[in-house]
Amino acid sequence: MEKKVGIVSCYFKNNYGSMLQAYATQYTLDKWNIKNETINVDENIDFCNGKKKYYMSQITNIPFIKSKLGMIKLKIDKKVNKKLGANIAIRDKKYKEFKRNYNLTKPFRTYKELTEQCKEYSTVLVGSDQLWLPVNVVADYYTLNWVPDNVNKVSYATSFGVSTVPDEYKNDYKKFLNRINYLSTREEAGVKLVEQLSDNKATLVCDPTLLLNKEEWMDIQKEEPIIKEKYILCYFLGRNIEHRKFAERLKEKTGCKIVSLNHADEYVKYSDKFCDYAPYDIGPAEWINLIRNAEYVCTDSFHGTVFSLINNTKFFTFERYSNKNSKVSTNSRIYSLLGIVDLKERILSGTEDIDDVIKMQINFDNVNEKIDKFRECSKIFLKNSIK
Repeated sequence: MEKKVGIVSCYFKNNYGSMLQAYATQYTLDKWNIKNETINVDENIDFCNGKKKYYMSQITNIPFIKSKLGMIKLKIDKKVNKKLGANIAIRDKKYKEFKRNYNLTKPFRTYKELTEQCKEYSTVLVGSDQLWLPVNVVADYYTLNWVPDNVNKVSYATSFGVSTVPDEYKNDYKKFLNRINYLSTREEAGVKLVEQLSDNKATLVCDPTLLLNKEEWMDIQKEEPIIKEKYILCYFLGRNIEHRKFAERLKEKTGCKIVSLNHADEYVKYSDKFCDYAPYDIGPAEWINLIRNAEYVCTDSFHGTVFSLINNTKFFTFERYSNKNSKVSTNSRIYSLLGIVDLKERILSGTEDIDDVIKMQINFDNVNEKIDKFRECSKIFLKNSIK
C-alpha cells in the first residue's frame, strides 16, 4: 500500500497556535512528498456527544468550572457588547480565511464512518496540541480508538495539557496509549505520564511549529511589517493584570508602543486600557508577522513563546496559572520548552523590576543551535514512524 497519512488535529479551533501546528504538520509531510490529508470532524456527532458527556460529569468540579468561566463569559460578552462582538467577528473571519491552507477531507459525522475511512490510510497521525486532556479522552477522537488494529498509529508531539491525570480516567488512558505504535509528546511531563499510565514509552519531540524554520514560515506571511513603529507585542490568554502592568512598565522604559491582541480567550476589561493599538484583523499569518517584527513579546502563551524563539525576538513569558501543580495548569509545556533552550529565567510572574529583567540577554546563536538539533531529532522520529 502506498504511504498515505490521515492527520488528526485541532485544525478547527480559532486559536493561532492550534491552527499553525495543524498547518506545520501538513507542510512537513508535503515537503517529504508523503500523501496526507487532515480529517474533517466539523460535523462529527460522536465527538460532540463525547465532550458533552465529560462536561456533564464535571458539573460539581469547582476548579474545572472556574477554569471555563472566562470562556463562557466571553461568549456572553460578545452578544451583550456589540463592539466587542464585531471585533471578534473580524478576527474569526481571518481564522476562516487561513483554513483554506488545509487539505481537508469531506466531513465525517460518526466514528463508524471514520473507521471505514481508515482503509485509505497506511498511517493515522494524531497531534499536536493539548489533545489528551481528560475531556478529549472521554470524547474518544484523539485517542485513535476508532482506528483499526492493522493501521499504523502515530502520535506526534501530542500534549496531555496537564501534569497529572485523574484516577478515574487512568484505565482509559492506558487502553489507548497501549494501542499507539509510535508515541511522542512535546513536553517531559508527557513522556513521564506515558510511562506511568501505560506499558508504552514516548519520545520527546518538538512542537510541529518548530519543524519549520524562520524562512519556511515566511511562505505564508508578508515581508513588510504590519506595524511601522517600534512596539511591544502583548498576547495574553489569561486574565492576570500584573502581566499587562509589566508591559506598561516596559513601555515606559523603552519608549515602544504596546500592540495587544485582546480578548483571545476571555474578555479582560483592562486590556482595552493599557495598549496603544489593538488590531483584530490578525489571522495566524499576520500573528507571526507581528511577533517577527516586535522589539519585545510579552505572552503567557506556549506558541507565543515558540514563535518568539523561531524569529529570534526578545520575549518575556508569564505563568498563566499561579498554581504550577493545578490539574488545570498547562504551565509544564512552557517549562519544558524553555528548559531545552536554557531560557527558564525568561518565565516571569509580572512583578519583577524592569531594570533587572531588561538586562537579561538571550544568546540566540545558542538558542538556534539547540532548536536545530531538537528539530532534526524530531524529524527523524516522525519520518521513521510513518509507514
